[in-house]
Amino acid sequence: MNSFSPKSIVVGAQMLFVAFGALVLVPLLTGLDPSLALFAAGVGTLIFHAVTGGSVPIFLGSSFAFIAPIIESTKLYGLSATLGALAMSGVVYFIFSGCFKVWGWKFLKRFLPTVVTGPVIIVIGLKLAPVATQNSVSFVPGGPFDTIAFVIALISVGCAVFVVMWGKEFVRLIPILIGATVGYVVCLIIGKVNFAPVMDAAWFAIPWTEALKTGRFAIPTFELAAAIFIIPVAIAPAIEHVGDILAISSVSGKKFIEKPGLHRTFLGDGIASTLGVLMGGPPNTTYSEVTGAVALTKAFNPMYMRIAAVFAILFAFCGKLNALLSSIPLPVMGGIMMLLFGMITVVGINSMITGKVDLSQPRNMVITAIILVAGIGDLKLQFGAHFVLSGIGLAGILGILLNIILPEEKGQKA
Repeated sequence: MNSFSPKSIVVGAQMLFVAFGALVLVPLLTGLDPSLALFAAGVGTLIFHAVTGGSVPIFLGSSFAFIAPIIESTKLYGLSATLGALAMSGVVYFIFSGCFKVWGWKFLKRFLPTVVTGPVIIVIGLKLAPVATQNSVSFVPGGPFDTIAFVIALISVGCAVFVVMWGKEFVRLIPILIGATVGYVVCLIIGKVNFAPVMDAAWFAIPWTEALKTGRFAIPTFELAAAIFIIPVAIAPAIEHVGDILAISSVSGKKFIEKPGLHRTFLGDGIASTLGVLMGGPPNTTYSEVTGAVALTKAFNPMYMRIAAVFAILFAFCGKLNALLSSIPLPVMGGIMMLLFGMITVVGINSMITGKVDLSQPRNMVITAIILVAGIGDLKLQFGAHFVLSGIGLAGILGILLNIILPEEKGQKA
């Protein structure tokens, strides 16, 4: 289908529906603006399709890998410097693009094998675990234990788990959205939602104007300390990008790793992330949820993703939608996060299993151990008053260095 039709519009909207829950959750957790995240995802997806010749049925959305770094960097360096650093993280994609153009798969195998990337993904999930548990027990950030809040969190995560385990076909692709909706409705019934801002909000609003008023957007500035703190984190979603391109290739029966090629898809993802952040959204990444929807519905035409992107851009200017998303109570998000962040951890574990990483080998054991302890333990290297390298980024750098330095044993798989 190469022309617009009512059916193509419905299918395109459905793709955004699949991505919506995860897409807006990232800004809600990090203090960024949901409307700007929608706008960045829409524009970023269109940029990706322009760079790759419109051939890959991929939708870009907010990356979960950056949640903890955004929260910490905002505390250390402020929102303006954090946004500048996030924009610079696109450099990682540009480097990967060049490396794949020159060396192909040899680059990935040498510098980023599963023994490095698997533990880094595990760290991302476990690093976020405290955020999930804290938000699950109170209606106010850092507040005391509230039984009602905990029950709401259980209802939200319980619905999401039910959908994952027993949902049928398309429904199984949107557990976040369903769990959050049920939790929100329960909160609305028991009077735990302040719905007044939603009623007062305008239908049409310029998202940057509203975000500046609420402190959710600032003009990006570039500080070296913030950049070095953030940039290494981009290694994790970059590896996820490779997996998603392989997945969509398998689903559609086309070799996208060859045409348009990983160098083109990485370039598109990098440009989309950088420009998306400059617009006020979080960095983008390829969305596995949408790939699953493509596999289920057989909607292989990339045009559907561009239609979804246009819908995302239009929704960004809906003031009532932004107000509605901002009114979601903490326990609802906390319950969803317990499942979601745990699933990120499991993805890392599963990648090591499928990659046949032998942890009985001393080399693999050492690399994995150092990455996990440095990342989860939040090891910090302080250089001067404002220059800090820590957390996920430092863990990733240590893993890469150890993988280069430590000699491989004969027959060892990494």
